[in-house]
Amino acid sequence: QVQLVESGGGLVQAGGSLRLSCAASGRIFSINDMGWYRQAPGKQRDVVATITRRGSPNYADSVKGRFSISRDNAKNTVYLQMNNMKPEDTAVYYCYCNAQRSPLTNYADYWGQGTQVTVSS
Repeated sequence: QVQLVESGGGLVQAGGSLRLSCAASGRIFSINDMGWYRQAPGKQRDVVATITRRGSPNYADSVKGRFSISRDNAKNTVYLQMNNMKPEDTAVYYCYCNAQRSPLTNYADYWGQGTQVTVSS
């Protein structure tokens, strides 16, 4: 199995910054995309940012210019630097990866348990 463990969530004032980290562990042969999703109360889970194995990022329009995603392939870790945060960024943030457990298995999606991010106005 593949486990994803997130860290770095918490409470921040509007305009402040937080950095999320997520480390993948377990039986991992290869990881394709990694990324972050978020889910606010009463809303669906939406993509925040994703990054390919080669480091090409994609961002939701709502976070472009404020958030930055990066990854360390040697550590199977993905990061999300969040700057100039707004109250509407408040949500549970979930880490995601598309990974292959062995050369003989297909790629599958794996999710972290989520970390709460709260931005006060």
